[in-house]
Amino acid sequence: MSDRHRPAPAERRDAIAEAVLARGSGTAAEFAERFGVSLMTIHRDLDELERQGVVRKYRGGVTALRSGVFESGVAYRARSMREEKEAIAAAAVELVEPGMAVMLDDSTTALAVGRRLRDLAPLTIVTNFLDGLNLLSAAEGIKLIALGGDHDPLHNSFMGVSCVEMIESLRADLCFVSASAVSGGDVCHREQRVVGVKRAMLRSAVRSVLLVDHTKLGRTALHRVAPLSAFDRVIVDDGASPAALGDLANRQVEYAVAARSRR
Repeated sequence: MSDRHRPAPAERRDAIAEAVLARGSGTAAEFAERFGVSLMTIHRDLDELERQGVVRKYRGGVTALRSGVFESGVAYRARSMREEKEAIAAAAVELVEPGMAVMLDDSTTALAVGRRLRDLAPLTIVTNFLDGLNLLSAAEGIKLIALGGDHDPLHNSFMGVSCVEMIESLRADLCFVSASAVSGGDVCHREQRVVGVKRAMLRSAVRSVLLVDHTKLGRTALHRVAPLSAFDRVIVDDGASPAALGDLANRQVEYAVAARSRR
């Protein structure tokens, strides 16, 4: 591979992570050959991805659990599928009206929604995501309610019994939630401790909206969050296949397709 076509380190790490998460494993040798860099460079990439919580390294390569129980860290999720998340967020905020109480989960897609909510004040925003709290803490016209609990470093959010109890004491007009997978009419997530918080949010909102990029459709994850019927709308980006959209339609799910910006 010539230097002209060789990806930047961040792009290379993203490509490695996507390959490992899609296939379940990979070797340093194959990635070195694919990207035209040294084994030492690839091992540095794998060390960084392991530090971020994206992959698990072993002698000669890396793995991701095929069962769908593995969740990548915030740093990687924030970089992944950025155009899709921005398109979904743009469509999501069309549902928001000034004066609403809006609940956001700890997904990076909901964080993209939060960035746009700053322009729609006055609003009350409720979230357990520390990144979201930091983002919105100085926003003018935003009443911010922080959901406390046990801090989870991987997600940089608050969870646990006290978080769920606080959610149950509130009633939001609108809730935006994301998940790891949508399959067989169910919305699922890789980690059990996240599921209870998301379920509580769904119970505490008048309307609930599922935000998922097209890679989540048809994918499986270990823990069931809720049936698709629990959501008033699903918003997905325009990378979704006709078959995936047809499945939503067949299940009588109201959905919207968000167009990504074309450069």
